[in-house]
Amino acid sequence: MKLATLRDGTRDGTLVVVSRDLGHALKADHLAPTLQAALDDWDYLAPQLEQLSNELDANRGGRAFALEPAQLMAPLPRAYQWADASAYLNHVELVRKARGAPLPPELRKEPLMYQGGSDSMLGAREDIVLASEDWGIDLEAEVAVITGDVPMGVERDKAAQHVRLLVLVNDVSLRNLVPAELAKGFGFFQSKAWTAFSPVAATPDELGDAWDGRRVHRPLLVHVNGAELGHPDAGRDMSFHFGQLIAHAARTRPLGAGTIIGSGTVSNRDRSTGCGCLAEKRALETIEHGEPRTPFLRYRDRVRIEMLDAEGRSIFGAIDQQVAPLHKSVAADAEPAPAEASRG
Repeated sequence: MKLATLRDGTRDGTLVVVSRDLGHALKADHLAPTLQAALDDWDYLAPQLEQLSNELDANRGGRAFALEPAQLMAPLPRAYQWADASAYLNHVELVRKARGAPLPPELRKEPLMYQGGSDSMLGAREDIVLASEDWGIDLEAEVAVITGDVPMGVERDKAAQHVRLLVLVNDVSLRNLVPAELAKGFGFFQSKAWTAFSPVAATPDELGDAWDGRRVHRPLLVHVNGAELGHPDAGRDMSFHFGQLIAHAARTRPLGAGTIIGSGTVSNRDRSTGCGCLAEKRALETIEHGEPRTPFLRYRDRVRIEMLDAEGRSIFGAIDQQVAPLHKSVAADAEPAPAEASRG
């Protein structure tokens, strides 16, 4: 089934089930007011939500309404936890190679992961509002899982059993703010401004054979201003699968229902698949030409991220956003950015 959060003027919105073709929806607030509430009591509520979903697909009459992506918030407009990994070592290797830094051996054994801000998530059609273009605005096209309750110390082979839903992600990164933050030794904070999500969250069975229980085997279609940036396959070259990422996050603590764990920028070794972020494209340009040629995002630039099934149908709906300025007086007072750099 596919679930989403309808904008209703409240912080957490209203839970709806969405038809498989993404064209219609039914309110499910008589079962659970929000998606978080559904995740909190998943074993009891999931079968009832599934029945409602089947009714929607079989008969669009009654309470069903035509759905537009702009009506939706992020599936979880605020989450108890958002942990983002860097599971594609090809991405890490490239951005480090561009600045002459080798990949530390320990990164091949244990995934990189940071804990991001989760109090305000962006919907798929919401603007990316930022105070300065000089911060090195970048997109990161990712896949993420939303978990149920995960016990501390869960085994890697069993961790993926706790996946309840999957979503697409645009993890907005401010590349020029990264070096100073990392130099302080505490990691990302201001350099990870916004995280945006696909219109709907889908249960693993909605992906069919594309979900093998640990990875999603479909290309992620990434466009900037209508031009393709890349179509990397999310199942290829994923050095740490979602079971490993969940187990890593739960090594020293349990994870509460509604925890979101991201894959990091999807990246393939096959250069013909392009890139999932601008930093990686700039790294390739630096390696080949000695300097980057592709600019970071500017105001009014548009980003689109989508995944299609084998029949060409959108699985999660598209993230389709525009970069927009904060109020001019605020932008004018913004601190200047340090020298450009990339995450990795």
